[in-house]
Amino acid sequence: MAGAIIENMSTKKLCIVGGILLVFQIVAFLVGGLIAPGPTTAVSYMSVKCVDVRKNHHKTKWLMPWGPNQCDKIRDIDEAIPREIEANDIVFSVHIPLPAMEMSPWFQFMLFILQLDIAFRLNNQIRENAEVSMDVSLAYRDDMLAEWTEMARETVPRKLKCTFTSPKTVEHEGRYYECDVLPFMEIGSVAHKYYLLNIRLPVSDKRKINVGIGEIKDIRLVGIHQNGGFTKVWFAMKTFLTPSIFIIMVWYWRRITMMSRPPVLLEKVIFALGISMTFINIPVEWFSIGFDWTWMLLFGDIRQGIFYAMLLSFWIIFCGEHMMDQHERNHISGYWKQVGPIAVGSFCLFIFDMCERGVQLSNPFYSVWTTDVGTELAMAFIIVAGICLCLYFLFLCFMVFQVFQNISGKQSSLPAMSKVRRLHYEGLIFRFKFLMLVTLACAAMTVIFFIVSQVTEGHWKWGGVTVQVNSAFFTGIYGMWNLYVFALMFLYAPSHKNYGDDQSNGDLGVHSGEELQLTTTITHVDGPTEIYKLTRKEAQE
Repeated sequence: MAGAIIENMSTKKLCIVGGILLVFQIVAFLVGGLIAPGPTTAVSYMSVKCVDVRKNHHKTKWLMPWGPNQCDKIRDIDEAIPREIEANDIVFSVHIPLPAMEMSPWFQFMLFILQLDIAFRLNNQIRENAEVSMDVSLAYRDDMLAEWTEMARETVPRKLKCTFTSPKTVEHEGRYYECDVLPFMEIGSVAHKYYLLNIRLPVSDKRKINVGIGEIKDIRLVGIHQNGGFTKVWFAMKTFLTPSIFIIMVWYWRRITMMSRPPVLLEKVIFALGISMTFINIPVEWFSIGFDWTWMLLFGDIRQGIFYAMLLSFWIIFCGEHMMDQHERNHISGYWKQVGPIAVGSFCLFIFDMCERGVQLSNPFYSVWTTDVGTELAMAFIIVAGICLCLYFLFLCFMVFQVFQNISGKQSSLPAMSKVRRLHYEGLIFRFKFLMLVTLACAAMTVIFFIVSQVTEGHWKWGGVTVQVNSAFFTGIYGMWNLYVFALMFLYAPSHKNYGDDQSNGDLGVHSGEELQLTTTITHVDGPTEIYKLTRKEAQE
């Protein structure tokens, strides 16, 4: 009686395999928690107010906030009035990174948010639905003595959402509004050492540009980039896991093709899950160290989307194949109701990502959240994806319940068997239920660690040891899903052993009546495991 490795391997060997996988899982969490630094670093930048009195502002001139060629600057906006400097002549300049530092390709990406310091004035208050318009120029260079090379130049509109908590009286003039931070810029690679931002706030009463936005005193930026140390640990994990999953995937499919029967749907889906895991593991990020590939963030999102869509589809098909009758089994078309929401949700998230990071490939200052229409469309895509996810989990919970009910019904035939045979099938059922619980535990751990990483400070201190919680979340969950896919392909590969081949029915104590009952339950049905055969429904029932 052939079956999968999970059914024919002894309990002792299974415990050893489970213990080894558990050790690797603990190591994955410890690598992130103890070896890697935090995933990201946030750096605050205060802009320097430079003065550019040229008549033709549209001509390229890069104003440096510090250094040997620094610009003519003012300390405060109030200083501009006695010097007769107009608002159109002021340029807010930001050099990235801070002095005596360099950016590195190991940082992988740069994300910037913007904070405006706006003072309250009775004669210059922020109007309702006010919008600030910025002329932003971005340049780069790799040598402090080299000329700046333009990277992007855009007019960037942002809606202001500010409140003034004090009474709007003369006594409170000069106090700052409380304004929400604004998305500003995202770049998918850090290929250069130095970057320079020049930001203008052009004012035009005729065209209603930057009118009714209050008195802007300063512009502050917060830059977020991936830590180089974390990037190296992440790349090392990917480099180690890629051959591991690829080898087990090739081994698994070789065992499937050695069978006398063609592969069934469940085996094909497990193989497809291995392919998607290998796809996400391939460390193409190594090339981003030497090439300016700004599309790596978008490519990473697509890879993750493919894997999680495949994983969700696998869970549905895995449950379905253990509860359908023989005529419905082995057909992907039988799962369109369950797989449909996965496809729709994935497509919505893909469109949302293309509208955000896809456009940022040509315009790093673009954000879908900056306009009312863009915000509504983005929320619509996210809501549809959320509804599809809820429908999926309802389907999944219902199918898991049906599978367990089906197994409980089949267990009624076990008491009539001999003790040895009954214990064998009880062991198979226990192992199947245990795998289902491990699957639920993996999903729950993903959600729990995500929540913990959001509500904690990012690290815990135990005595003299600092544990980076966020890094442990990334490396631990990434390692967990690799181990999960590895275990699936190993345990559900066809076994070269046949249960009972070396033992006669007499040795097992099986009488003819028991063998007949067992035969009507599990034989003459092609499938990867005995549980797969045991749990099928008779088409005649």
